[in-house]
Amino acid sequence: MLRGNVARAVGAGVGRRRLAKVWSLPWLGQTVASVCWISSMLASGIGSPGDWLQVCAASAWLVANVAALVATEGD
Repeated sequence: MLRGNVARAVGAGVGRRRLAKVWSLPWLGQTVASVCWISSMLASGIGSPGDWLQVCAASAWLVANVAALVATEGD
C-alpha cells in the first residue's frame, strides 16, 4: 500500500515538472514556432521537394520538443 502512495507522489512530481516545462518560455516558444512553421507551409501549399523538406524539418522539431517533454522524468 505504501509503495502505491510513493508511486503516486513520484508521478505527481513528474507531472508538475512536465507542466512547468510546458509553461517555460524556451519550450513554449520552440513549440509554437514549429507549429507556425508547419501551418505556414501547409497554408502556402507544398509544391516542390524543398517544401516537403521544410515540413519534415518543422515536424521533426515539433517531435523533438514533445520528446523532450516526455523525457522530463529524469530531470
